[in-house]
Amino acid sequence: MRAEPNIIITGTPGVGKTTHAEALAERTGLRHVSVNEVVKDKGCHEGWDEEFKSWIVDEDKLLDALEEDNVKAGGCIIDWHGCEIFPESWIDLVVVLRVDSSTLYDRLSARKYPEAKLQENLDSEIMEVLLQEARDSYDEQMVVELTSNSTDEMDSNVDRIEAWIKQWKQDQAGDGEE
Repeated sequence: MRAEPNIIITGTPGVGKTTHAEALAERTGLRHVSVNEVVKDKGCHEGWDEEFKSWIVDEDKLLDALEEDNVKAGGCIIDWHGCEIFPESWIDLVVVLRVDSSTLYDRLSARKYPEAKLQENLDSEIMEVLLQEARDSYDEQMVVELTSNSTDEMDSNVDRIEAWIKQWKQDQAGDGEE
């Protein structure tokens, strides 16, 4: 039994995963785990993809590194564009962030994404690829879809997830007393 939940915040690049994760970590004391940083810092990759300007992730190395970092023990907000590689036993909530296409285009353009990477991410968002991946990989009650087109929506999302964390902790405390 974990004393604190593990939450994945996932979605297409540019939807606000890191912004949400950092705000939640600050408010709740949970640890923000940036998978991109783990991949880079712990060498959990097979090299650099020049076309997409990103690391080619070695999922086995990544899971080993996260296990060594004791992520499955709880208290983590995992920030990454994918979620299906994480064992369901590690995860208590999967938040899939979504934005509309024009907002995503603007955010990714501002990041100077190469055209191929920009188009792949727009297509992924339009086709709901990451939402479907989450629904296919986890119990439906664990997956929540939230929009983050604006600062107000992001603030509301953080409030909602924080309330979920408080309820989760109360539920866990109640389970131990029975």
